[in-house]
Amino acid sequence: MRANSLALRLFLWAAGWTLAIVLVTGIVLSSLYRDAVERAFDGRLQVYLRTLVADLAAPEIPDDKLAQGVSEPLFELPLSGWYWQVTQIDSAKPEIRASRSLWDGGLPRLPVPTAAAALSVRSGYVNGPEDQKLRLVERNVDLGEEGSYLVAVAGDAAEIEDDIRSFDRALFITFCALALVLLLTTAFQVQFGLAPLKRISQQLAAIRSGQAERLEGNFPVEIAPLAREANALLDANREIVERARTHVGNLAHALKTPLSVVMNEAATRADDPFAQKVREQADVMRDQIARHLERARMAARLTVVGTVTEVAPVVLSISRSMEKINRHKNLRLKVDAPEDAQFRGERQDLEEMVGNLVDNACKWAQARVSIEVLKERTDDERQVIRVIVDDDGPGLTPAEREQVARRGRRLDETKPGSGLGLSIVVELAGLYGGSLTLGTAPLGGLRAELVLPAA
Repeated sequence: MRANSLALRLFLWAAGWTLAIVLVTGIVLSSLYRDAVERAFDGRLQVYLRTLVADLAAPEIPDDKLAQGVSEPLFELPLSGWYWQVTQIDSAKPEIRASRSLWDGGLPRLPVPTAAAALSVRSGYVNGPEDQKLRLVERNVDLGEEGSYLVAVAGDAAEIEDDIRSFDRALFITFCALALVLLLTTAFQVQFGLAPLKRISQQLAAIRSGQAERLEGNFPVEIAPLAREANALLDANREIVERARTHVGNLAHALKTPLSVVMNEAATRADDPFAQKVREQADVMRDQIARHLERARMAARLTVVGTVTEVAPVVLSISRSMEKINRHKNLRLKVDAPEDAQFRGERQDLEEMVGNLVDNACKWAQARVSIEVLKERTDDERQVIRVIVDDDGPGLTPAEREQVARRGRRLDETKPGSGLGLSIVVELAGLYGGSLTLGTAPLGGLRAELVLPAA
C-alpha cells in the first residue's frame, strides 16, 4: 500500500476502528471479570461472616466458641492475610475478639455512608497488618440486651490480584492474536475489494502502451459505469483525431492550389520587382503553411492513445537508406539499437525525427556516422529512450549549435536542404515531451541526443 492511496486510507480507517473496538472490549471484559472475582471472593468471606454471626447470636456462648466456629487454618497462622474480628461497639470500653492470625493488630473499619447501609453487609479494600492489602466484609449485629457488635472478616487481596492478572495476561495474548487476524483480514478485504480498480489501472496502462484498445472484462456495478465512460472517452478521442486529420488534409489541398497559381503568375514576370516580392512572400507563406499544417498533423497523431513503435527496425531502415543515398561518400554507418527499445508514439514521427538527424550527420560527416539507442530511467522514474547520432564532421561551436536549431537558419548554403530539419525535430520531440540537445561527438564532429518517451 502506497502513501496517499485509497487502499491505505481504507486499511488505516478499518484498522483504527478494529483496534479501538478490541481495546474497549478488552477493558470491559477485564472489568467484568474483576467484578466477578470480587463477588466470588466476597461470597467466600461472607460464609465465614455468617458463621461468626451465627455463633455470636447463639445462647450461652463460651469464650472460645467463636474461634471454634471458623474452622479455617489460615485464621490460626500469624499475619497470614486471613483475619476475623468481633467488636462490641455499644460499651464504654469496646470488647474485641479476633482471630489468632491478627496477633496484636486489628482490622480497620469501612466507612458507613448511611444508617440503612449499617444494617447490611459491606465490602471494600483496606490496609491491614504489615500494610497488607485486604478485601474486607463487615456487618453490624444487634443482639438487643446483649449488645451491638461489628463482625468483620478479611482475606488477602493478593489472591484477587493474582487471579485478575492471570486473566488479563491471557486476555491480552488472545486479543493481540485476534487483532492481528482482524488486521490481516482487513488488509485482504481492502485488496480484494479494490482489485477491480487495480485491474482498470493495469488495462489503462496497457491501452497507453499500445497493448490494448479498450477496457475489457466484467466489473462490479459500482465500477462498471467508470469503465463504460472510459471506453466512450477513448472512442470519442479517436473520432476527434480522425476528424482533425481530415480537416488538416482538406485545408492543405484548399491552400495549395491558389498558392501555386500565385507563384506561377509571379514567375512569368521575372523582371517585375512587384512579382519578385510576391514570389518571395509566397515562398514564406508556403513554408509557414507547410510548417503549421505539419504541426497540426503531429498534434493530431499525438492525441491517439496506445501507439507504440519498435525503434530498432526504424533506425536500421534509415541507416540502410542513408548508406545508399550517400554511396558516393563511402560513409560507414554504425548502428547499436536494442531489440526491446520501444517509442511511445507513431512510427512516422520517429522516422521523421531520426531521419533528419541521420541525414544531417551524413551531410557533414567525412567517413563515419554512429547511431546508438539507449533505454534509461529518469530521476522522476520515467522510462525514456535516448537516440545518439555522432559524426566525424567539422562540428559546431556552442553559438552555432543554438543558431542551427532555429527555423530556417543554415550555416552553409552549399549543403542541400531547407534548413528546417533540426527545428522540426525540436518541435516534434517537444510535442512528445522529449528534447534534442547538440554537443561534441567523440568522433570529433557533432553529437545530437534525442530523448523520447519509452513504452
